[in-house]
Amino acid sequence: MRLDLKEDVPLNLALRLMYPRPTVLVSCALEGKPNIITLAWSTPLSHIPPLLGISVGLERYSHEVIAKSGEFVVNIPTIDLIKQTIFCGERSGRDTDKFREANLTPTPSLKVKAPSILECIAHLECKLVQSIRTGDHTLFVGEVLAARVNQGLFKRIFDPAKIQIILHLGSRDFTTNERSLSKVS
Repeated sequence: MRLDLKEDVPLNLALRLMYPRPTVLVSCALEGKPNIITLAWSTPLSHIPPLLGISVGLERYSHEVIAKSGEFVVNIPTIDLIKQTIFCGERSGRDTDKFREANLTPTPSLKVKAPSILECIAHLECKLVQSIRTGDHTLFVGEVLAARVNQGLFKRIFDPAKIQIILHLGSRDFTTNERSLSKVS
């Protein structure tokens, strides 16, 4: 591969150069009605305080729910939940009970009213602290109030031999982690 040969990428595909990205299931609730949205646009923002950001399209039902409720939970699914993850990304919570239809279990969170998703391996409960309009999306900044993970999976990092997170490649294409490269010399 020659490093000096570059080709243009159409701007409508430019952000795909940032992929693959971890896929998360964000749960939220308004007036007791829970919802789930599938996102690949999430990112850590700060250690102190612990802040993370999720980018949600303006037209999405979850956008309205998070803006009004002021909270959300970022749930980490594994490849075992790929069908549910795709389902939750293709349906609107305006007219679908995604928990029921995807056979996912809402479970009480520790610090927010929005439920966590029992079948996911980790949960970051967030209180909305800032909303930033970014073109056709809003960056919702959440302060992590509580974080939980399934026992035995996390010791400062996830053990890639024990879990396979879902990585979004774009469109309906996904992959997963297969090995760790943390000892690169």
